[in-house]
Amino acid sequence: MCGIIGYSGGENALPILLDGLKALEYRGYDSAGVAVICKNAVRVVKTRGKLESLTQKLKESDFKGSVHCGIGHTRWATHGEPSDLNSHPHGTGCVCIVHNGIIENYASLKSELIGRGAVFSSDTDTEAAALLIDDLYRKCGDPVLSLIKASDRLVGSYAIAAVFRDFPGKVYAMRRDSPLIVALSDKGSFIASDIPAFLKYTNRYIRLDEGEIAVISENGAEFFDREKAPVKKRCETAAWTLEEAEKGGYAHFMLKEIHEEPYAVSQTVGPRVSDDGMPLMGIDELSDEKLAGLQRIHIVACGTAMHAGLVGKNVIEKLAALPTDVEISSEFRYKDPILFEGDLVIVISQSGETADTLGALRLAKSKGAYTLAIVNVIGSSIAREADGVIYTYAGPEIAVASTKAYTVQMSALYMFAIRLAYAKGKLSQKEAKDMTHELLYEIPKAIEKALALEEKCAHIAKKYVNSKDIFFIGRGLDYAMCLEASLKLKEISYIHCEAYAAGEMKHGTISLIEDGVPVFALATSERLLKKTLNNVLEVRSRGASIILAVREGFEADGEICDDVLYVPAVSELFMPFPVSVLLQLIAYHFSLCKGNDVDKPRNLAKSVTVE
Repeated sequence: MCGIIGYSGGENALPILLDGLKALEYRGYDSAGVAVICKNAVRVVKTRGKLESLTQKLKESDFKGSVHCGIGHTRWATHGEPSDLNSHPHGTGCVCIVHNGIIENYASLKSELIGRGAVFSSDTDTEAAALLIDDLYRKCGDPVLSLIKASDRLVGSYAIAAVFRDFPGKVYAMRRDSPLIVALSDKGSFIASDIPAFLKYTNRYIRLDEGEIAVISENGAEFFDREKAPVKKRCETAAWTLEEAEKGGYAHFMLKEIHEEPYAVSQTVGPRVSDDGMPLMGIDELSDEKLAGLQRIHIVACGTAMHAGLVGKNVIEKLAALPTDVEISSEFRYKDPILFEGDLVIVISQSGETADTLGALRLAKSKGAYTLAIVNVIGSSIAREADGVIYTYAGPEIAVASTKAYTVQMSALYMFAIRLAYAKGKLSQKEAKDMTHELLYEIPKAIEKALALEEKCAHIAKKYVNSKDIFFIGRGLDYAMCLEASLKLKEISYIHCEAYAAGEMKHGTISLIEDGVPVFALATSERLLKKTLNNVLEVRSRGASIILAVREGFEADGEICDDVLYVPAVSELFMPFPVSVLLQLIAYHFSLCKGNDVDKPRNLAKSVTVE
């Protein structure tokens, strides 16, 4: 989740831009930069690394003359590794932009613009947008019109702030599917991706709606629709402290990150869908011919990432009929794993630095296996050393308990499974397109519906918060979800809980069930529903309190459960997405009820870089 700040006013712009970027550091970033209008010229200073590096570069730059207008950016790399050249801003001597989001058709735009003489200097999708806007502006001479025309050509999500050399006192902005706001103060006007960027100077802000264009200057702000007609906007007042604003108004980063999951799924899936709706791997070595020849897959990961791998195993075997193993990294790396020619080893890590997973990757490579990494951090150790990489575009995850990173790891595995099944002839092109469409468009909607059930999740947490032991049971994909739900609840509530395959409970574990012990039963598969409900009856008869999570449309007998959660319905194969959000919300509210530090649970670290 990159950060944007823009300013135009009577004050020196550089300290204000740096203040704004400093306030957005909580979002995470790997590089930073600014573009300012100085002596009717666009001056750009940018660098890989932290703001200290940018500040030092600015000190070394010779800015003669007043600087009262500019834009700034903190980048979390998506296209192109973190580097000085790939850092924002991007553009020409005429126009310069900063951008959050992903331009999905950047490759075709780049080819078209190069054909017309444009010169690219970075590996980013953003530069394609910048040079497109420059090309359009040179033809029409109108910044607003050039942005409107660019919006017709850009495919994907974006929040863009721009400065034009010929209009030195103004900053221009537009957005689609990525947030952007305007703020007003007696010292000038601001463009920002989030409220913390300007809260030091003002709490008065205006939300930029989808498709609108904003123009800020020292004297205020103007807004236009896609027809360039003026738009009247309502000014709001932020009642947050700076710390509260960093969390977007949420009480904790974990809750904020749960609510970011619909966007994170769209960001991860969108760039990997072709114009005709097919899933794309974007890895030359994993062509359809290579995928068709795969004989076995090994998924290796730790903790939550390993649980995402278990979901991936179920989906891969269901769609592609290919044997898939899932192993804990620390176990895989210290045994002599059996790998054959043609095997694929998938390693999963949010940080890309997990020590055991990195060790497992190196072991797999030493045995000649092709390695594919699913990671969230561009340029991380695992990303650099793997043979192929699928990046998950979750943005930074601040809370220690993983939520949106888990969801996008599942998203990447689903995309891989669909393409693999198509390559092996197990899915027709239409079936692959239909599944991809559901993942890209219907799953974010289902997650939004699940988020609307937070009050019910909070009620359940409050009701059972004093429990000493809790169990999760389910079958198939539901069992995989139970394992992650149990981990999430343990790590932030400190309540002892276990997850079991529902049919396994009677083989010993049922002896632990006594009056009042909460059992969360997941039943979202129509094929397995009756079997799971039989297992529910078994623990119910021993006195358990049953919290039943069933797919919308299933009948839930009130006599066999104490509480019911109706999970928003999607295709059965995709039910893990709304289920996972509900279980994350339940864990969050358990921790909240117990008064724990939700974002920083005891004894845990965000990135485990030791064995």
